[in-house]
Amino acid sequence: MKVNIHDGKRTTRMGYTAVLIALAMIFSYIEAVFPFSWVTLPGFKIGIANLVIVVAMYSMDFKMALGINVLRVILVGFLFTGAFGILYSMGGCVLSLSGMGLLKKTGKFSILGVGMAGGVLHNTGQLIVAAIILTSTKTFFYFPVLLFTGMGTGLVIGYMSYIILSRLKLMQFN
Repeated sequence: MKVNIHDGKRTTRMGYTAVLIALAMIFSYIEAVFPFSWVTLPGFKIGIANLVIVVAMYSMDFKMALGINVLRVILVGFLFTGAFGILYSMGGCVLSLSGMGLLKKTGKFSILGVGMAGGVLHNTGQLIVAAIILTSTKTFFYFPVLLFTGMGTGLVIGYMSYIILSRLKLMQFN
């Protein structure tokens, strides 16, 4: 039986939203506990919490995805990463989601392209925040590295989102 989250039933939407927030927080916690920076590059994260945000954006709407993402960043910040974690994550969150929302709205980009752009924009947002906090543009020397890692992880997140949404049958694919 398929649950339609667009049917106007407030409790269904509220429950679905709560599950997405909880999943995003769990994924953020997993990345906080098991950092991948020792394996790869400093500051590198897969961004598995963004999987939840892409799913929310496609299965619900932009406003709900934004609410889920902002709430996740604040809650995870208070629980695991602290004030600077909130600042860096919020910079990435806002720029990434804004860009993904615009690309999705054009209808010219697949979920893979939207996910890839989200990965790159998230890293860009965090670099912008770092440049502001450190009052130095030298942080942008790291941009080429984060550009390629953001493209790769964003592509993976987009593909995983596609699989999840098609399995949940919450999205119509052309």
